[in-house]
Amino acid sequence: MTHTFATLAVLLLVLGLSGYAAAVSYPVLEDQREEQAAKGSREKGEAVCLFQSGTEDVRNMIGIGDVLNVYREVGNGELKEVGKIRVRSYAGEDYIKAEVVDGAVQTGDVAKKGSVASMVISSRERCK
Repeated sequence: MTHTFATLAVLLLVLGLSGYAAAVSYPVLEDQREEQAAKGSREKGEAVCLFQSGTEDVRNMIGIGDVLNVYREVGNGELKEVGKIRVRSYAGEDYIKAEVVDGAVQTGDVAKKGSVASMVISSRERCK
């Protein structure tokens, strides 16, 4: 009888812990972040680099601290808003350093403000 009680207690403990373990959420591992970054995907708080034309109309329209909506083409030329970024600085004539403030931004997405747009690129070296 004691053996049966011990087996039942262990079985209940294992079943109880398995439910508890399923409820635990794990933080994103650094390796997963690096893999996403290699694919060109950035999330809230991560840096992005934008390519822009370098013309005066872009610099007049987009200022440091501005928040730009980011869009992705979903088919038939339609654009879907996928996030927002905040401009941190200009990097040379053709690049903008920014930070994702909402959503998930990928390489190839387009950041827009008014009539001007910039493309999200994966190369961080361009924005150093």
